[in-house]
Amino acid sequence: MVSFAPDEIGLVDQSPCAGIRADLKSCLLKSDCCKKPKDKKTPRECLKDGLVPEECLQLRQSFFECKRSLLDNRRRFRGHKGY
Repeated sequence: MVSFAPDEIGLVDQSPCAGIRADLKSCLLKSDCCKKPKDKKTPRECLKDGLVPEECLQLRQSFFECKRSLLDNRRRFRGHKGY
C-alpha cells in the first residue's frame, strides 16, 4: 500500500483525513477503470460499479471511518483515525 503523509508531499489540505483522501484519490486514478480511454469513467462511477482494486475499497472504508471519527464525541480524547 502506498502511503503519503501530508508533510511528505506538501499537501495544501491539512485536515485530519487529508492523507487518506490523497491515497484514495491516487489509488482511484491509477485503477484500470479510470485509465481505459475507451470507457474513461470518473472515480466516483468506478467506486459505484465496484470496478476498483481491493486496496481502493479498503482506503475508502478507512476514509469513511476517519470522517466518522471527526463527528464522534467519544473519540474526541482518543484522536482521529487517520495519518
